[in-house]
Amino acid sequence: MALSGAPGCRAGERGPRWRRPWKLLALGLLSASSVLAAAPGAGAMSREEKRRLGSQVLEMFDHAYSNYMEHAYPADELMPLTCRGRVRGQEPSRGDVDDALGKFSLTLIDTLDTLVVLNKTKEFEEAVKKVIKDVNLDNDIVVSVFETNIRVLGGLLGGHSVAIMLKEKGEYMQWYNGELLHMAKELGYKLLPAFNTTSGLPYPRVNLKFGVRHPEARTGTETDTCTACAGTLILEFAALSRFTGTSIFEEYARKALDFIWEKRQRSSNLVGVTINIHTGDWVRKDSGVGAGIDSYYEYLLKAYVLLGDDSFLERFNTHYDAIMRYISQPPLLLDVHIHKPMLNARTWMDSLLAFFPGLQVLKGDIRPAIETHEMLYQVIKKHNFLPEAFTTDFRVHWAQHPLRPEFAESTYFLYKATGDPYYLEVGKTLIENLNKYARVPCGFAAMKDVRTGSHEDRMDSFFLAEMFKYLYLLFADKEDMIFDIEDYIFTTEAHLLPLWLSTTNQTISKKNISTEYTELDDSNFDWTCPNTQILFPNDPMFAQSIREPLKNVVDKSCPRGISRAEESLGSGPKPPLRARDFMASNPEHLEILKKMGVSLIHLKDGRVQLVQHAVQAASSLDAEDGLRFMQEMIELSSQQQKEQQLPPRAVQIVSHPFFGRVVLTAGPAQFGMDLSKHKAGTRGFVATIKPYNGCSEITNPEAVKEKIALMQRGQCMFAEKARNIQKAGAIGGIVIDDNEGSSSDTAPLFQMAGDGKNTDDITIPMLFLFNKEGNIILDAIREYEAVEVLLSDKAKDRDLEMENMDQKSSENDSHKPNSEEAPSESQDAGAVSEEPDGGGESSAVGDPDPLSPASADSASVSRADEDPHSPGPAEASAPEPACTPEDSQPQEQNTQTESNSKAHWDSKVQPMESILADWNEDIEAFEMMEKDEL
Repeated sequence: MALSGAPGCRAGERGPRWRRPWKLLALGLLSASSVLAAAPGAGAMSREEKRRLGSQVLEMFDHAYSNYMEHAYPADELMPLTCRGRVRGQEPSRGDVDDALGKFSLTLIDTLDTLVVLNKTKEFEEAVKKVIKDVNLDNDIVVSVFETNIRVLGGLLGGHSVAIMLKEKGEYMQWYNGELLHMAKELGYKLLPAFNTTSGLPYPRVNLKFGVRHPEARTGTETDTCTACAGTLILEFAALSRFTGTSIFEEYARKALDFIWEKRQRSSNLVGVTINIHTGDWVRKDSGVGAGIDSYYEYLLKAYVLLGDDSFLERFNTHYDAIMRYISQPPLLLDVHIHKPMLNARTWMDSLLAFFPGLQVLKGDIRPAIETHEMLYQVIKKHNFLPEAFTTDFRVHWAQHPLRPEFAESTYFLYKATGDPYYLEVGKTLIENLNKYARVPCGFAAMKDVRTGSHEDRMDSFFLAEMFKYLYLLFADKEDMIFDIEDYIFTTEAHLLPLWLSTTNQTISKKNISTEYTELDDSNFDWTCPNTQILFPNDPMFAQSIREPLKNVVDKSCPRGISRAEESLGSGPKPPLRARDFMASNPEHLEILKKMGVSLIHLKDGRVQLVQHAVQAASSLDAEDGLRFMQEMIELSSQQQKEQQLPPRAVQIVSHPFFGRVVLTAGPAQFGMDLSKHKAGTRGFVATIKPYNGCSEITNPEAVKEKIALMQRGQCMFAEKARNIQKAGAIGGIVIDDNEGSSSDTAPLFQMAGDGKNTDDITIPMLFLFNKEGNIILDAIREYEAVEVLLSDKAKDRDLEMENMDQKSSENDSHKPNSEEAPSESQDAGAVSEEPDGGGESSAVGDPDPLSPASADSASVSRADEDPHSPGPAEASAPEPACTPEDSQPQEQNTQTESNSKAHWDSKVQPMESILADWNEDIEAFEMMEKDEL
């Protein structure tokens, strides 16, 4: 989501009276930038530093783009861990995620206008020629209407927009004759069959060759679609109509938006997440600003900007008022029920809502934008990336991070709005984290788990389409651009559409007479864009004063979402004690329990039992609090019983030429060393055991001693394998799945159970790798023989010292041709380093004990002791302390980044910072892996 300048009108001008909106966009908040950036004491980033970071963004883009073109094109996406293209049908299905792939070179189309924004006009010209020559849009394949619209149709239109701009300038694209627009029109017609419903809402999927109703279409049976899926079409479809003069596309997109508006919940003015495309009934009745709804709101505001239709602004303002009334609980944005908007629908937030601060900037509502953005930044500083979902007390709910660009987008807009150099530092952090944790030799890999640092073999097209646009524009000055970015509006995929389309081929009435707005309260609307001098009254500390109370919101305060009932307490009595916050070692908590009539009983087996007697409570209100506390504790205990799943672990290849850049997601064992308590992990060289199944005495103990043993799954219990390799002297074990083709990308986390006996005798760590990840290690052994790995609870920083040592040893090779490798490193690597967490009593509650049915006014629940420092599963909300010592102070990290000044590996120009040692050998190694069909 983006709009080049913000907000989109001058202070004092009524939005609906725009006549030439594209002339007004650049004037919204840019004056604030000049005021704040020059303010004394504002800590402005030097021009040289900005240019250095801009150059680093270009190098990162080159690294990602060149690897896609070399290893993946014409496939839709790059698989950066195995250095090959992702072709639908040739890889294990990932479910709905694969609906974006249509065998139409998705990444190249999605990247077209990014090339021009980054001043890579020659590469753009070559890319356009490839798209025209190679891309086929008539494939017999079922694709997502939403994804195909924003990525492919938007990519073609964005490419066409900048192509005609370059042609007009007279230097490039002189041969271009609208070929991309012709392809966009062809694709538009292929999407139209999806709109063949009585409501006008499109089917969620369409077959590019056969449409929806055709017998061979293999789709058309769906009944539901998400609100964003049906409501994020108007920009691309209207632009296609305006470019071509064919009005049908804009008409279909408008009809879908009109239907969603009519079906909004009238008392709350909110919309649900999922709607029935035939009846218009809401299927999922929760409402928020994240996944499933997000870009619907975005496109209402931007459709007004691009098309000049007052009704879109009226709808947006009505929804925005409802969002700020019900969903916004600064700095949180929590989903609510559309029929009961005062009731929260869930206690976690998804990462897609990170776009919303940027939309608020376009709206001109800066304060809540700053607040939410700062909260998100604190989450990023804790986890390096924004988890796919996190709870109201900022714990990981879904641990993945597919390199989403929404937070970078909002960072760019806030910098445009405030000119505060703080947001340049935020952007710098994003660059450093991408290089440090996501960069791999063949591109950038999505994070499988932000807690462990493990990777997923995935680099989505939106990473190239959006992330590098926003980061480059954040650090670029106007003179760095070859065209005026203010002449364009950005789609939700950050594709460029020229604002002059607003007066071109206007074949549709601007006012939808079928929709009544008489019930709307005009006082809710900000018809006048805010004057920047009012927003920022010459106060360079304005944004900082809003951020300051939130700077420790995650690491130290660990606040949870506060209900409106609790909020009403104000500075009065403290909120009631919640079960998830309870600690048996906290005297204050024990006193509160006593006041609520709850007794704590220590059982002989070490467990703790809670019993409530309402008559012993200090008051009737305290008795009610006690009853609620017990009910919460029962639910929490039941939930924890179901959530005994251990978190994933990491296998990190640390030897040459990997140096920690390859991290594999591993399943834990319910026995052996607990890696979460041994932060240094276990490091050593790997060795394949004989017999390979590990089910009998090891016959090659000399090869296994002081090493990490590799073995195959099957034929005996996991614990038996562990005992056999431990007896042979192994310091750890990795079990590789025998199911050919299995992968952590598609299979749920696997954990190894014991054998039903006491397993305290097993002291070494054991991890499980699926077949695909295991083969990466096996192929590395075939290529390099000596392969060293680190088994840990999460990936560690890359061994830059080892890289430098390796580089030096390579340089000295010619002087010592017959010398042997020093054995000290391998010997040290085999040692198991144990650094247990600090002490501290555990919460005195665990697995549930049946409730005592003694009386109507009493209840009891007991749970086994647990280690409060053990990280819980992604979706757990266990009653451990809201902040552990580990959480309160983020681990100090090496901020040294790696970058090259040019994309090609044979470049003679030295990189700007800490270049990777033996880069050419690294690439050759992964090319060999590709030949081995990893």
